[in-house]
Amino acid sequence: MNASYRDIVWTGPRPLTLRAWLLCVGGVLVAAAGLAWSADGTQLSWSELASGLPQIGDFLARSFPPNWGILARLVTPAVETVQIALWGTLLGVIGAIPVSLLAARNLNPNRVLYQGVRQLLNVTRSINELILALVFVSAVGLGPFPGVLALALHGIGMVGKFFAESIEEIDDGPLEALRATGARPLQVIVFGVLPQVITAWIATVLYRFEVNLRQATVLGMVGAGGLGFELVNSLKLFKYQDTATCIVVVTLMVVAADALSSRLRRMIQDGRH
Repeated sequence: MNASYRDIVWTGPRPLTLRAWLLCVGGVLVAAAGLAWSADGTQLSWSELASGLPQIGDFLARSFPPNWGILARLVTPAVETVQIALWGTLLGVIGAIPVSLLAARNLNPNRVLYQGVRQLLNVTRSINELILALVFVSAVGLGPFPGVLALALHGIGMVGKFFAESIEEIDDGPLEALRATGARPLQVIVFGVLPQVITAWIATVLYRFEVNLRQATVLGMVGAGGLGFELVNSLKLFKYQDTATCIVVVTLMVVAADALSSRLRRMIQDGRH
């Protein structure tokens, strides 16, 4: 039996009301005003960029070809950069694990302690690694050690946040079952929490190592060792071909770390299925 047009019910999206249209237009105008205000504050000038392109071309011309003769000299700082990233990641993860357990709402019933730990994580990850490196350089002197400390402290805040969020997303059923059998808190964590979060934690650690590898290069610019120290020295001495070589080495290291971590993540995911 054919239904009349009066019996047809519209199931598509409802048209916007006048109030909704006004809100959309107002939001667009506010966003446009904010962009215009920020553009003025940041002195955006595409004409200046266009006029500076010849200088960029001159820098690239002076940097080519890279000075491959210094590769042997860069081996030691390159290895040092990897070591800084490794230890910065390791110490950051070691510190992040207990902190994340306290920062997870489903594991920490104490609301005051929970909020305090959460704010601590916010503070540690809000301070840039360069600033932390400067502080530790003034405390322990030049070298790779302050770089390790800077990456570790910042990593506690960043990795701890990701760890805590992954804990809060787990299924509470196994935890409640373990508690019902009289399991202790440590047993609940080992047998109830870790099996559910271990894959996400490993992925976070691998990603953090990639970030630390890039940051370890930058930290060398403030005297925290690694390839960044060689990079800054070559720029100060106007040895642009040496600078290009340092950039190539850093890029290859980051690409290799990304490929390795991606491979490890795939192996872990395949092993879980």
